[in-house]
Amino acid sequence: MNLFYDALAPWWPLISPVDDYREEAAEVLRLLESAHPAARTLLELGAGGGHVAFHLRERFTLTLTDLSPAMLRVSAALHPGCEHLAGDMRTLDLGRTFDVVFAHDALDYLTTEADLAATFATAYRHLAPGGVALFAPDAVAERFAPGTDCGGSDAPDGRGIRYLEWTFPLDGHVATTQYTFVVREADGVVRTLTEAHTGGVFPQATWVRLLSEAGFTVEPIEEQTEDDRTPRMLFLARRAA
Repeated sequence: MNLFYDALAPWWPLISPVDDYREEAAEVLRLLESAHPAARTLLELGAGGGHVAFHLRERFTLTLTDLSPAMLRVSAALHPGCEHLAGDMRTLDLGRTFDVVFAHDALDYLTTEADLAATFATAYRHLAPGGVALFAPDAVAERFAPGTDCGGSDAPDGRGIRYLEWTFPLDGHVATTQYTFVVREADGVVRTLTEAHTGGVFPQATWVRLLSEAGFTVEPIEEQTEDDRTPRMLFLARRAA
């Protein structure tokens, strides 16, 4: 993942533009507003380039964390007024609590139940009593499907990037996705880069069980979406007051 989230981090606004997250963020905001209308502070685990956070920052005071310093620099440029901290979602300990803890597609890189359990423990210790956590993985095992996708965009200065992602059938609970990037620099030079990523895909019952063992009351929720894809399963987790 050194390529995707390090060398290519400055290209993130073109790989996955902020506007692409508008609908996803609106669903996140709808669920959080309904679950905890008084919430004011939000900790995001695995915030990446901050593109979901862009659509939440008018509602919450945000603390954004990620394992990649390069991605945090991209997010900090987009959100100069937000707190950014480097840390692993499995071990992070800021010594304070928040009204909301949120994590989305960075969860896909957790490949073992122990990784999931450690992340849920992180969320629990950072959540104020009565707070809510929302976990939004790309897929649970029951809804996983191999396939391909593509995207990318251009910048006004002549730079551009396109990608192809090819996700293979599950090997147990592990998914492998092969990425190929075609990068065009401002001077017209074109280069091609490729990298494979592995992630964990777990049954819905595993999510519910591990969240319950972490101390949460859990509610699985099917997202509302108008995108032409299978709706995600989200997990709203509450810490008792």
